[in-house]
Amino acid sequence: MKNSIFNIASEEQFEDVTFKVFKHQFENNAVYRSFCDLLYVHPSDVKTIEEIPFLPIAFFKSKKVVSSNDPIKEIFTSSGTTGSVTSKHFVIDLSYYEESYIKGFEHFYGNIDDYIILALLPNYLERKGSSLIYMVDDLIKKSNHQESGFYLNNIDELASKLHQLDNSGKKVLLIGVSFALLDMIEQHSFNLKNTIIMETGGMKGRRKELIRSELHQLLSDGFGVKNIHSEYGMTELLSQGYSNGNGIFNCPPWMKILTRDTEDPLTVQQPGKTGGINVIDLANYNSCSFIATQDLGKVHTDNSFEIIGRFDNSDIRGCNLMVL
Repeated sequence: MKNSIFNIASEEQFEDVTFKVFKHQFENNAVYRSFCDLLYVHPSDVKTIEEIPFLPIAFFKSKKVVSSNDPIKEIFTSSGTTGSVTSKHFVIDLSYYEESYIKGFEHFYGNIDDYIILALLPNYLERKGSSLIYMVDDLIKKSNHQESGFYLNNIDELASKLHQLDNSGKKVLLIGVSFALLDMIEQHSFNLKNTIIMETGGMKGRRKELIRSELHQLLSDGFGVKNIHSEYGMTELLSQGYSNGNGIFNCPPWMKILTRDTEDPLTVQQPGKTGGINVIDLANYNSCSFIATQDLGKVHTDNSFEIIGRFDNSDIRGCNLMVL
């Protein structure tokens, strides 16, 4: 199935593989099967992708969401405030994740070894179980550049390295969490010509939350670059969407974003309307590929999408379905 997922080349292929993955997960994922049964949805009745049930992402906090009896190879966990319940993503086959982020990166940016990859992800490095750290660590290794690497709190050293590499004409990707990138431009000034700045979101209580356009303007001015790139991913997914500017994201061919009605969580909307973000991530073959997130966003007619905000807990409806 892995070859089918990562070699999707058309909408027809995507739909064909999606229905096969849905049937597999309905038959092999006890949590997802129970959810579908509560909705009286069976694969034999589903004729369109929009009719497939999307599992509320909160299930990853309380249930073991797996579609296989094979041994667990890795458990990715979400970051959370002290005392909060974190999500757990039980990964059975890491090769699905590795193929997803490698092919996803190449789909949007080309060969990994063309880039020097610098990572400024202090809050992720300080805890265990981060899927982002797993991905970036492997991309750093696969870049095959001695200069690639992680930086924790040594911002001065990173700034010096960034000036040096950018001036040498080498292609550089700096991937960083928002608050750390802001710390960096407050302490140093840049006018970068050969560097991509990619933010992964998240102030995590370190700074006042900013709307994306405000954040990107500050980072764009501070680093001297035209656009700020972004990565859209989460613990519960094995694929990422990427934006090369203006907060407009695109998915790799095995991932798709839909939106659901904010008043009726079982109704998928047409493009152009703001709603709850539903994700189809076929790389999640051994987990659940159909996830209703707590993000609010909008899908455009070309399948690109933007993230507008998050649901307040009081806005999440249909939660009676979550008591399995």
